[in-house]
Amino acid sequence: MYHAGEGPPAPAYGPDAPFPVVLVSPYELGRQPFGLAEAAAWLRDAGFAVRCVDLSRERLDPGALHDAGLVAVHLAMHTAGRIAAAAFGRLRELAPRARLAVFGLYAPVNDAYFRELGAEAVLGGEVEPALVAFAQACRYGTGPEGAAEAGRGGGERGPEQGVRLDKIEFRVPDRSGLPPLPSYARLELPDGGERIVGFAEASRGCKHLCRHCPIVPVYDGRFRVVPREVVLADIRQQVAAGAEHVSFGDPDFFNGPTHALRIVEAMHAEHPRLTFDATIKVEHLLRHRPHLPPLRDAGCLFITSAVEAVDDGLLARLRKNHTTADFETAVTLMREVGIALAPTFVAFTPWTTLAGYRDLLERIATLGLVASVPPVQLSIRLLIPDGSRLLELPDVRELVDPFDRSLLGWPWRHPDPRVDRLQARIADLVESASEQSREETFAGAWRLAHAALGESAPILPRDLGDAIPRHSEPWYCCAEPTGEQLAGF
Repeated sequence: MYHAGEGPPAPAYGPDAPFPVVLVSPYELGRQPFGLAEAAAWLRDAGFAVRCVDLSRERLDPGALHDAGLVAVHLAMHTAGRIAAAAFGRLRELAPRARLAVFGLYAPVNDAYFRELGAEAVLGGEVEPALVAFAQACRYGTGPEGAAEAGRGGGERGPEQGVRLDKIEFRVPDRSGLPPLPSYARLELPDGGERIVGFAEASRGCKHLCRHCPIVPVYDGRFRVVPREVVLADIRQQVAAGAEHVSFGDPDFFNGPTHALRIVEAMHAEHPRLTFDATIKVEHLLRHRPHLPPLRDAGCLFITSAVEAVDDGLLARLRKNHTTADFETAVTLMREVGIALAPTFVAFTPWTTLAGYRDLLERIATLGLVASVPPVQLSIRLLIPDGSRLLELPDVRELVDPFDRSLLGWPWRHPDPRVDRLQARIADLVESASEQSREETFAGAWRLAHAALGESAPILPRDLGDAIPRHSEPWYCCAEPTGEQLAGF
């Protein structure tokens, strides 16, 4: 890593030579990266020459980095962090003059590790002003203090540090330079049709404090609303680029239900054929049930909800604020309203028993949700990132091994080794069954779960549920990076 005054001299960038910034997204669930588009809007408004690279859809061009003054990597999720960590050395080779930064949800919780790898700026929360300030510091060859003295920095702490939660003035995301929308994950319809998917955010953060959630260590129960006109302008430009469906990426679309409804009603009035999906807690589905028919009428096809478990004790440990009975009520409610429910689960935790896992599968089957649950959800193992509220629990602190920076988490082993063996078998099943239907993969997990208990697997119900609209890349954020993903570097 070359700092100011070290290594090859940095090129001189005068008023007529825009300072080159490269924004990199390792992976963002197969969607066009909002984090890059919003940061690009801020940096271009500040006069920087910005290039965006989405490694989920394109290979890194060495020529694009050679003269970069700043390379900033967006860590939207755990998988992105793992990919970035594995490839940071390669970035330093390809961008010998650049200063390096990481930003996004998974940056501040891994601050020390990415600084060891060479990042000078590690930014979380409302990162855009601090990212611009750090880019100014890089441009003028100073540390963050110099940028502050020039009236461009982030105050006493310096723009390179930590989490910023001040309210900011959102820009319309600048998506120019990103791969086109049709190259990203599609919406697959039950009738075999497909739709091009756009991605928008109406809010950031979350007002809830679920113990296992990666948002909590950064936002600590706060959320920020993106102005309606900004959201609608972003949707408008994506529709012009071919979007036929919008996926709202808010951690919870009903953190601000009135705001959400106003956006989708205005969106539907302007784009009556456009459909959408969103993520909403079980708790909010029940509390705000009168708002569900307006969502349906505005084009909502399905709602993702982080159910996590069907064990009330486990739900209480995770501080989910709903019960198994609430989940079952939500299933009935959503069917009555006519919006599909796509539940997600943390199938394996330190408190999951073999019988408990079998019960989870049984509940999914009896509720007719097998076709609604991506197979990967049957294998998810609890991730404990640094700063997780799970570490407040004494039994978790006693259970975990020392923090593993290469894994970006606190490793743990189940007290019953049979549970870890079952999880490994389910993960292998899911990985090898990519060409099978959800029903076939579920049946395989059903057999493995009962075999682990020394039981014969009962015959599954005939009706395992109807197919629902789904993204072609399933929703989850804690997978191991693949060789193909790393090859982008």
